[in-house]
Amino acid sequence: MKLSEVMAELKKLGSEQIRKIYQRHGAGDNVFGVKISDLKTIVKKIKGDQELALQLYETGNVDAMYLAGLVAEGGEMTKTQLNAWVKAARTQGIAEYTVAWVAAESPFACELALKWIDSSKELVASSGWNAYSGYIAMAPDDELDLKEIEKLLARAEKEIKTAPNRVRYCMNGFVIAVGSAVEPLLERAKMAAERIGKVEVDMGDTSCKVPSALEVIRKVESMGRIGRKRKSIKC
Repeated sequence: MKLSEVMAELKKLGSEQIRKIYQRHGAGDNVFGVKISDLKTIVKKIKGDQELALQLYETGNVDAMYLAGLVAEGGEMTKTQLNAWVKAARTQGIAEYTVAWVAAESPFACELALKWIDSSKELVASSGWNAYSGYIAMAPDDELDLKEIEKLLARAEKEIKTAPNRVRYCMNGFVIAVGSAVEPLLERAKMAAERIGKVEVDMGDTSCKVPSALEVIRKVESMGRIGRKRKSIKC
């Protein structure tokens, strides 16, 4: 499919009801309101078309950018492209999911995640935390830098109360990711979660809530799923 054909289909599939939901989650005005399930039907048609994925992201349309993240292969992305993607992410959904997903799959996952985490820009830092979370959710434990991850846990403990709004949410998610996916750091993650306690995040005009990191980790532990890795974090 060509870019124009995909955009026409996205516009056709959009609905005002879904559009309003996305806008309550910070999508802005450039969005058609396409259901994720409908986006996945398009993915089947264009899977593997890396160039089209890049074109979709460049449109600035939230539905197209999200679709780009589902189609793009992180292993084929360059650092320049990933840095351009995070810079162009104007909404939390694109920064924290689309960009983070693709970055986590790339050969530059940790390098870029650490760079972005240090950014003074809220969405860039949020993307960094989620990219690292995605990476550890997929990478085998013996490939992880456990000392580096411990340092990030300590940083989350120290900075989460004063970090920008969405960064707090993603730091909390990072603690959950470590506790759930990195078995050697389970106890350290639970300690961090307990010290952090309840995390306050302004979720806007939505019913979304901030999960308790400790409760989530304990639930995963009770299910015997600690350390299970995912093939992909895209959803």
